[in-house]
Amino acid sequence: MASENSDFLFFDHEDEPSLEEAVSDYWDILIVDDDPEIHSVTKLALSGVEFWGKALNFHHAYSGAEALTVLKEQSTISVVLLDVVMESDDAGLQVVKQVRESLKNHSVRIILRTGQPGYAPEEKVIREYDINDYKTKTELTRSKLITALVTAFRSFEQVCQLEFQSKALNNILVASKAILGFTDIKAFSMAVIKQLSSILDCQPRGVICGALDDDNVLRVLGGCSEFNIFLGQTIEQLDDGRVILQVQNCLDQGQHQHTDIDTTFLLKTKNRQAAIYLECAQTPSAAQLQFAEVFLTNVSVGLDNVRLFNRLLDAAYRDVLTGLSNRNDFIAKIEKYHRLESNDYVFVLLDVARFSDINDGLGQEIGNMLLVAIVERLKQEYPNAELLARIGADVFGFLISQKEFDAAILNEHLSLPFAAGEHILPVNFKVGLCQQAHFKESGIETLKLAYIALNQSKKALTDNVVIYKPEMEEQMAWRLGIIRKLRQDFEQGKLEVWFQPQLNLTSLAVTGCEALLRWPSGNGNYISPAVFVPLAEDAGLIVEIGQWVLEQACQQQKRLESMGIEISIAVNVSVPQFKVRGYAKRVKETLLKYQVKPKNIELEVTESVVMDELNVVINTLKELKEFGIEVAIDDFGTGFSSLSYLQQLPLERLKIDRAFIKDLPDNDSGAIASLIISLGMRLGLKTIAEGVETQAQADYLKELGCDEVQGFMYAKPMPELQLIDYLRQRKLIA
Repeated sequence: MASENSDFLFFDHEDEPSLEEAVSDYWDILIVDDDPEIHSVTKLALSGVEFWGKALNFHHAYSGAEALTVLKEQSTISVVLLDVVMESDDAGLQVVKQVRESLKNHSVRIILRTGQPGYAPEEKVIREYDINDYKTKTELTRSKLITALVTAFRSFEQVCQLEFQSKALNNILVASKAILGFTDIKAFSMAVIKQLSSILDCQPRGVICGALDDDNVLRVLGGCSEFNIFLGQTIEQLDDGRVILQVQNCLDQGQHQHTDIDTTFLLKTKNRQAAIYLECAQTPSAAQLQFAEVFLTNVSVGLDNVRLFNRLLDAAYRDVLTGLSNRNDFIAKIEKYHRLESNDYVFVLLDVARFSDINDGLGQEIGNMLLVAIVERLKQEYPNAELLARIGADVFGFLISQKEFDAAILNEHLSLPFAAGEHILPVNFKVGLCQQAHFKESGIETLKLAYIALNQSKKALTDNVVIYKPEMEEQMAWRLGIIRKLRQDFEQGKLEVWFQPQLNLTSLAVTGCEALLRWPSGNGNYISPAVFVPLAEDAGLIVEIGQWVLEQACQQQKRLESMGIEISIAVNVSVPQFKVRGYAKRVKETLLKYQVKPKNIELEVTESVVMDELNVVINTLKELKEFGIEVAIDDFGTGFSSLSYLQQLPLERLKIDRAFIKDLPDNDSGAIASLIISLGMRLGLKTIAEGVETQAQADYLKELGCDEVQGFMYAKPMPELQLIDYLRQRKLIA
């Protein structure tokens, strides 16, 4: 091959590149040719040549296989001068294919050289193979070879730069994905330091400082492990004065800080600034800083996401008004206190009695002030309390050591009035206690036990503090079962309305009847109203049932009217019904719907209804009275109402409770019954005695001047068909 290339590379000096700066590095060139003379001539032709301050460093291979070995071992080679025909006619082309496909080296520039120009068409080779240039050896004079190398080196640098950028951008993408999944500021900060140090090619030692909350206080947000002990503390608590100085300089000057030993980046988020301090043994390159800037944009987004998550976390687990943990947070945290055979703590659950009256009477703002004042009192009196939380609108809970807790002292602490704005408010509390020995694995179950005790406290007439006992849960389960069954039977139409006649005590004429709710048990018996009515009231179900009873009474009234009899039907009204907004309007609409005369429906309300919200009750009763509906006070004498209010109520009758009748006349002086009858006379109200079972009782009541009676002696409660038979026997129905 030497004879074929005897005229190869004659020397001229045109257009040689000049050396503008001192040699600092090398361009690595691989010469691949099976002719040793070509290696020598090429080195000689390029001796002393430098490109942009870098000399040439030659590597040699004498076959395609040897070239591949060199390229595997030498990653710094930038240009290959490759002969096409060597151990085979296409050995050079196979080297190109293996370099690109097997070695995955797409940066090295390849200049094909051949001494047989007609062997492979230039256009086809360039199109099918990834090469930089394709020349015959006779074309490559010294100047043209230098020109080809200039083009190849420039192309190599461009490809390397593109590969570097592609790799760096991919690293940024990976790094950004690695940090955007975090919601915990500590873990987020550690990930940021790790990924940023990878981009800058330094050790992951650094810290992030900024304001995570609305207080705008500069704090340690997190970093590598040695800074985590300062998490949440102000930056002044750091032991490293240089870190403090660089972070403060960065934030004060509003720009990045770079030194020979560290770099501090300014991080701008939507509303705040933060600083990332990172130790670096050298100043980052321009390219590294450029890619770091891209990454920092994603860090800003990630930090805002962490802040947003923390706000959402606060909304989900913190009470806005008091700053305490809320019900969700309390439930999650109390689970950690579940200990078998341990009874060190007691869970205290407090309910502000009649808090709605304060809100309604003084306004929600005063109500909120009161709640805050209660929290401050609890913090002051129980500084060692754990998990202090606002469990409900007016319910607070906390854990306290059994040794530190005393119910009497708690009442003493809470007995002093609370200041709320311009008001000094005395407040009563109901308290439920649950000892740690009864805590459950589930926080919601533990809270449920304390609520069971609290509900018992609300029903107690004397003691306002009740300790949970296991039998309470059994009773509660029974209550819930009864309520569930009642709701189900009510929805399926299984409840019944019976009627008990009421008679004039003098003439024994039927003046009306009372509508009484009955609940069949399914086995031929009936569940006592004394059992299920209070449960229905507690569950709020009595409102629907009460309306249904009123509608049944109206329908019964119309059926009796169609038979030629017109008597009054009395319907009991519970406290929850009376509290429903627009109750009087609903009653009137019901009577109009069934076209019942108002005088034929009487509402019986208990003293507890009357005394609950007196002014509201008076206005409601007056509205009903104006419509023509009569009202009676049921079970009169069993409550504690003030007689002065009795004159204000638009009543028709007083109903004497059976408790004042059952022992007449032998075992009861009859003083209360006599007093009620006398009071009724003075107020112009009729009186009716219920529970009359003997003639002696009837005679005694008649002597006292009682107007009407109701009881087993005259008629038991009965379903509709029996009522009709009863009235027919009394000659009231033809």
